[in-house]
Amino acid sequence: MARHARPSLYISVDIEADGPIPGPYSMIGFGAAVAGRQDAASYTPTDPEAHTFYRELAPISEDFVPEALAVSGLDRDRLIAEGSEPATAMAEFSTWVREVSNKAGQGAQPVMCGYPASYDWTFLYWYLIRFTGASPFGHSGCLDMKTLYATKARLPLRAVAKGTMPRQLLSKRRHTHHALDDAIEQAELFSNLMVWPGR
Repeated sequence: MARHARPSLYISVDIEADGPIPGPYSMIGFGAAVAGRQDAASYTPTDPEAHTFYRELAPISEDFVPEALAVSGLDRDRLIAEGSEPATAMAEFSTWVREVSNKAGQGAQPVMCGYPASYDWTFLYWYLIRFTGASPFGHSGCLDMKTLYATKARLPLRAVAKGTMPRQLLSKRRHTHHALDDAIEQAELFSNLMVWPGR
C-alpha cells in the first residue's frame, strides 16, 4: 500500500431479501457492523458490537419468493405496516457510514465487506442509488470475504465455503439469518481473515 493512501474502514454488511434481485423483489432488512481499520502499516480489528446499524424495511413490490422470505423469518405483513421507508433508512445508513468513517480518522474511506459480497452488495448498492442517489462506498468500494480467503488459502473460489476454512478463522457466534447478528459474526470472520497470514 502506498504511504500516502488513505486508510480503509471495513464495514461488514448483511442483507435479507425476499427474492434474488433488487427491483422486482425487496431488501427487507439489513445490518452493518464496523469490522476494523487498515492503514499503510497494519489492520486493526474493532469490537464488532461497538458500532452497528440495523433496519427492517417496507417491501417495494408485491412480488416475493416464499422460500427467500422464509430464510429471514421476517413477517411480510408486519413489514408492510411497520417497516422503515427505504428512502429514510438508506439516508440514515449513509449518514451513519460517514459518521463512523470520520471517527476512524485520517480521512478513512468506507469499504463494505460481505460474505458473499456479490449478493449483499447488489441489493445495498441498488437501494442506495435508487433511494438516495449516491453510495458512501462509491461504485466499487466492496470486498468479498470468500475471495479474500480463496486468495490467502490458494484455493479455487468455487472450492470455498465456511466449512472449508480453518476453525480458528470462524467467528464463535452463530449465523442466525438476522441481518445484524450475521453482520457482527462476519465482521469477526473478516478481521480473522485480515490478520491470518494464509497458507
